[in-house]
Amino acid sequence: MKLRMVITGLIAMLIAATSQATTLKLSTDIDLLVLDGHKISGSLLRGAEGLELERGEHQLLFRVERTVSRNAQDTVNWISVPQIVTFTARTKSVIIQLPALQTLRDGKLFDKKPQITLVDEHGAEVSSKHDTLHPQAQGNLEQAMVQYNLEGHAASVQRFAQPLRRTSQAASVEPDITNHQHPAERMLRLWYLQVDSATRQRFVMLMNALHTS
Repeated sequence: MKLRMVITGLIAMLIAATSQATTLKLSTDIDLLVLDGHKISGSLLRGAEGLELERGEHQLLFRVERTVSRNAQDTVNWISVPQIVTFTARTKSVIIQLPALQTLRDGKLFDKKPQITLVDEHGAEVSSKHDTLHPQAQGNLEQAMVQYNLEGHAASVQRFAQPLRRTSQAASVEPDITNHQHPAERMLRLWYLQVDSATRQRFVMLMNALHTS
């Protein structure tokens, strides 16, 4: 009975979070690096069509990776300068729209003057702030974003300057989630990284109860 109650509570919490979420749709050429101050592992996003974000302000750090034409006979793998985008999630979905990047010249122009638009499920533009991460700050991306947000740049968000610290309980639970590769467990891990601290604590309590059942 106790186990059934724990599972029911966990499912209810996940459904409640998802019903109020905004889906961030990611194309295959977008490599998400940091979300809301937290470094994102590429393996977690592999095969996922989008991320479920809670309503409110979010900050993305990502790169664009494409095979582009160097000349009429040759192609090259182009990787953009890391892009920072800050927006407020209020709609059902948000899509990142990029310009036509077909040649190496297009890529170089994009690095100098990025053209990025966010739109919702109806094609209406979503208000956003844009910036690029300084090349010298690309070592530790999570720390670089903390410093960026502390300095008050165009797309800074002060509350992401100090990423949420995991509680000792959360730290003990998280490895049990991250070590699995099942798609459902991967999405649970992504959800865990994105929710607020109060929701994390409720989740940890449920997981601890499950482990002791």
